[in-house]
Amino acid sequence: MSNKTPVYGGQALLEGVMFGGKDHSVTAVRRKDESIEYFYAKKEKKPLLQKLKKVPFLRGNVALIESAGLGARHMQFSGDRYDVMPGEEEEQGPEMSKLQMILGVAVVGVLSFLFGKFVFTLVPVFLAELFSPWIPDKTGQILLETLFKLILLFGYLYFISMMPIIKRVFQYHGSEHKVINCYEAGLELTVENVQKQSRLHYRCGSSFILFTVVVGMFVYFLFPTDPLWLRVLIRILLIPVVIGISFEVLQGTNALRNIPVLKYLGYPGLWLQLLTTKEPKDDMVEVAICSFKKLHEVEKNPEIAKELAHD
Repeated sequence: MSNKTPVYGGQALLEGVMFGGKDHSVTAVRRKDESIEYFYAKKEKKPLLQKLKKVPFLRGNVALIESAGLGARHMQFSGDRYDVMPGEEEEQGPEMSKLQMILGVAVVGVLSFLFGKFVFTLVPVFLAELFSPWIPDKTGQILLETLFKLILLFGYLYFISMMPIIKRVFQYHGSEHKVINCYEAGLELTVENVQKQSRLHYRCGSSFILFTVVVGMFVYFLFPTDPLWLRVLIRILLIPVVIGISFEVLQGTNALRNIPVLKYLGYPGLWLQLLTTKEPKDDMVEVAICSFKKLHEVEKNPEIAKELAHD
């Protein structure tokens, strides 16, 4: 990818995909009648946050806050427009309300960032402490803590991926990556070209989640593990530190992805994406392409944004 090529990010939603550029973001969702609706949101640029985004190790936390706020708006739109797709009624059952679906997908989106971050950070601490009579040393406790964190992460992702609604979201996640990969390869955005691309991408938030686990392990070695209350307090205080460092690692692995040997640094994150992405169907790829193309249209002519569906 050329250094002059704009960098785009995205997010999988309920029956849709959001893509965002420097100033704009667009979501496309497919309705049950096969029509596609769009949602537009302009990226608000607050002077203070823009300055902080230029500071290494702080910019990751700022980017996280901004993406969480913007993503919530797009998630709400896809939830409001969500239709149960043909064949899903029997699979999900009447107890699966729209609210439950929206909450389930929202948890996937903010995993390790909001409430989920505290859960996946602190629960392993208490689990490791249970083994302190047999593994009391600092190194053993931190390794145990990391092991439990990985088990919780992989177990959680595996079990939610078995839900029909989440599986579809993961398929849209795959279509999002395929479109970005196709665009960065300089190919025309057709269903055929996009489907040939990998469903994995170095900049994915799934990779970031895994990096927070690995980075956290190394950072924790610099601090005491006893007593337990201090360990818990340190883990909470270090959350923004771990996020900041992990963001830089993510950026670094993306920058090195075309360099032999060094490209393998990002492979653990790609492996996790084997759980958080699924191969999409052609109609899902079509939605992702529509979203990406509409974003380009808006970038060229912001007036088009007024024509898009939004609340």
